[in-house]
Amino acid sequence: MHRGWHGGGRGRGPGRGGWQQSDLPGADDAAAWLSGRLPDGWFVGAPEVTVDREEIVVVGELTAPEGDFDDTDAGRAERAAAASGRISRFREETRDERIDIARQAEHRYQRKVAWGARIGDVTELFTTASVPVMTRLRQPERIVLDTLVDSGVARSRSDALAWAVRLVGEHAEEWLGELRDAMAKVDELRTKGPTGE
Repeated sequence: MHRGWHGGGRGRGPGRGGWQQSDLPGADDAAAWLSGRLPDGWFVGAPEVTVDREEIVVVGELTAPEGDFDDTDAGRAERAAAASGRISRFREETRDERIDIARQAEHRYQRKVAWGARIGDVTELFTTASVPVMTRLRQPERIVLDTLVDSGVARSRSDALAWAVRLVGEHAEEWLGELRDAMAKVDELRTKGPTGE
């Protein structure tokens, strides 16, 4: 399971996360629960499950469409179109059942559930959450965002900030993974420590 940092389980003490997550149930078993709950045959293998504080995203690999596609620009475009069509069919045919599974998971984990499907290099996400994040920036950081907007890289400061976060995520994935592992170890040690009760 891929995980964003989701702040641990219920009844968390002071420290990272604060009041926003103090009553948020843990979702460490979300990938296992969803793998057990999903109908057989939906995906090739277990789905990729990503969890953060607000959302659980489930992306499964679908069987590739049959057919021979030339290794040319036209052939690759046809393969991508066939994959996109297969994903669209999956989305329509499974809609009611996905909604039912999402409701159960949302009740269990207190997070929204979004879906997606992948065939080879083609990945499509269905109705994912866009969550506002408030921040205060000093002038040097605002100038960076405004440069991205003025140059046409982003449409707004919000877009520019999202672009910058994606860029950091792409170029620092290994470091972010190590940081998440370290945070999980700290949480584990915290639960083993004295409670003060």
